[in-house]
Amino acid sequence: MSTSSKKTAGREVVSLDSRAKQKRDALPEPVTFELRGVEFTLEPFHSLPMDLQERMRGPEDYLGIMRVALGPDKVKEMVDAGYTIADLNLVAEEWMRRSGIEPGESLASSAS
Repeated sequence: MSTSSKKTAGREVVSLDSRAKQKRDALPEPVTFELRGVEFTLEPFHSLPMDLQERMRGPEDYLGIMRVALGPDKVKEMVDAGYTIADLNLVAEEWMRRSGIEPGESLASSAS
């Protein structure tokens, strides 16, 4: 676990590039799910783009998260297949578990 630092004009700058790469490399593989005849693949939660948080209405905005993670066409396919809120919660629960996020852990917390 190496971080490099350098002094620039009287201040220390710590590069986190190496650690960030280690964290990205340690993420689980994407997982393909199937429910109600709809197949979809979700990347590990912590690999989603940072601007996702700006688009979320709250930490339990699973539909907003799915729109970002899967795109609006796949979400429409899920809606057309008759997905319920319970289905959406099940998908989110299993996705979080397979992303290495423990129950009750904040969705915005960093991967360990």
